[in-house]
Amino acid sequence: MIYKKQDFCKLIDVSPQIFTKLETYHALLLKWQKAINLVSPKTIGQAWHRHFIDSAQIIKLIPSGTKIYADLGCGGGFPGLVIAIMQPDLDVHLVESDERKCQFMRTVAREVGANNITIHTKRIEAVSDDFCPDFITARALSSLENLCQYCLPWAQKNKDLELCFMKGARAEDELEQAKSRFNFDYKSTPSITDKDAKLLSISNLTIMI
Repeated sequence: MIYKKQDFCKLIDVSPQIFTKLETYHALLLKWQKAINLVSPKTIGQAWHRHFIDSAQIIKLIPSGTKIYADLGCGGGFPGLVIAIMQPDLDVHLVESDERKCQFMRTVAREVGANNITIHTKRIEAVSDDFCPDFITARALSSLENLCQYCLPWAQKNKDLELCFMKGARAEDELEQAKSRFNFDYKSTPSITDKDAKLLSISNLTIMI
């Protein structure tokens, strides 16, 4: 089943004001996509399903008490910018090395009045001292093993750090590979937008000695 814009509020609990901001985001995505490859061109016609609803489902996995949230390699803002709009009380850090994509995210943030966002136009390795998050996400960025390596400096600073990575059909293989180098607890939640995809919630990340 492919979800449409009208399905968003049936699946995700948001106010009309927040939904209007997401509609503005969607309109800007369509406009900018003509000049910049923000998302895969084959997904742009299903953006509400493939990007907005897919991102918003993470909201239920954010631990209570989370104050600082980071999204790594967020490209056109998915999932981090969607979460920032939906949760204006969060201190949100979006990490993306592509300046043009960062300009797009700054434009969306300005147009929807999202004042809780800091955009870092840097590689992930360069921001580990810039902030200390409570919750980190990444979607379609790298292998689970690499993501654990990226997040390890933060896990060593914040023992309560929780991670949520959006993974496809190879999730179990990636888990086994990551377990060869790292210790962690995890929970797998089925995606509502892809029967083969999972949201991997990871905590207590440490490196094997």
